[in-house]
Amino acid sequence: MRIDLAFGKTGVAAELPEGFQYQVLEARSAKALDNPALALEQGMDSPIGCASITELARGKKTAAISVCDITRPAPNKQVLPPLLKRLEAAGIPREGVTILIATGLHRPATDAEILEIVGADIASAYRIVNHHAKVLSEHTYLGDTSTGTPVYIDTRFIEAELHITLGFIEPHLMLGYSGGRKLIAPGLAAQETIKVLHSPKFMRDARAVESSIADNPLHRELLEISGMARHDFMIDVALTRDRRIAGVFAGKPVEAHAAGVALVSKALLELLDEPVDAVITTCAGYPLDLTFYQAVKGVTAASHIVKPGGKILIVAECAEGPGAPEFCEMIKRFSTDVAFLDHVKDNPVVVDQWQLEKLALVTTKKKLLFYTPGMPAEYHPFLWGPSFGSIEAAVAALTSDLKPGARVAVIPEGPYVLAKVAEPVPA
Repeated sequence: MRIDLAFGKTGVAAELPEGFQYQVLEARSAKALDNPALALEQGMDSPIGCASITELARGKKTAAISVCDITRPAPNKQVLPPLLKRLEAAGIPREGVTILIATGLHRPATDAEILEIVGADIASAYRIVNHHAKVLSEHTYLGDTSTGTPVYIDTRFIEAELHITLGFIEPHLMLGYSGGRKLIAPGLAAQETIKVLHSPKFMRDARAVESSIADNPLHRELLEISGMARHDFMIDVALTRDRRIAGVFAGKPVEAHAAGVALVSKALLELLDEPVDAVITTCAGYPLDLTFYQAVKGVTAASHIVKPGGKILIVAECAEGPGAPEFCEMIKRFSTDVAFLDHVKDNPVVVDQWQLEKLALVTTKKKLLFYTPGMPAEYHPFLWGPSFGSIEAAVAALTSDLKPGARVAVIPEGPYVLAKVAEPVPA
């Protein structure tokens, strides 16, 4: 059986040996809108829960717009033009608009990436700036949340009179779903805030996982922070697998985001009748599998459908290697997942430990295998599982000791599939 997997910009084909029960979990999505441009304009003019963006902008001279960085395929080039047109018509001049790349703790966007994120016309006509989480002086302290998280948000966003975010909604490994409040924190937050949000306090809470919203403590925390930052208006979209717009959710942030989550969760959910013995998964290709840091999302998404002690093969290009310097250093510090989890439990939070923590919470219960060719060989001994130089070798290792007829799930687009095991029906 031959299967094509999302991998970098080109994909990779895997030949799967006979003798096993394969279940291919294709990424689902809502149907693409016939007229997304019209839907965007209607969303801005007749939004959910508040006045139109034109009314909100009237009488103001400055606006800040938070947009996703290069690791997220948000359709900013479609959303920004009608939004900017309305801001200008309402009286906000071009020089009064600041578009912030919500990097969180990711690296800044390059000039070429800024062109890809917003388009050449907007890049040449508006102020486009990167967020720098590690420069505390570029942030404004807004106080502490009710649970004690110190809130520092990019001053350029806070000082604007109108606060807008643009994003898209998909499952997220710790926040339930992306979009909305995430474009403020961690997107525009200082590392002093981000470290607390990504501490074991939240990371080890069983409710801080994909598709969990109602009881997710991290979701509640981010809603409180976005409220402190005066989050005025959001425009989120749902995307099809070929990244066309399937839904527009604009308006008052809490209400509009909830509407988007309802559509996306209904469209994506795939229920299995029982856990599988093994999974072959990806990180959905470019741009999400640029780094090993991001590839962890493919692992956590797949972990919910694998038996205890079962196997997961992650296939991700990782063209930019492990990720940020702090993450690179951390990978090499701990030879076992248990040693890492014990260490971070009782020590101050350091940058990027949360992604490795989420990975360790999986590897202590499942067996992980890696085909991540962009990861330099020096990191292979520290991956808490064997690494392979070819997709053929990786698949052979995954299936080598499976019993005949074992169930193997294949997820070509990794975290874009929301898969769970159905709850047993009470007798």
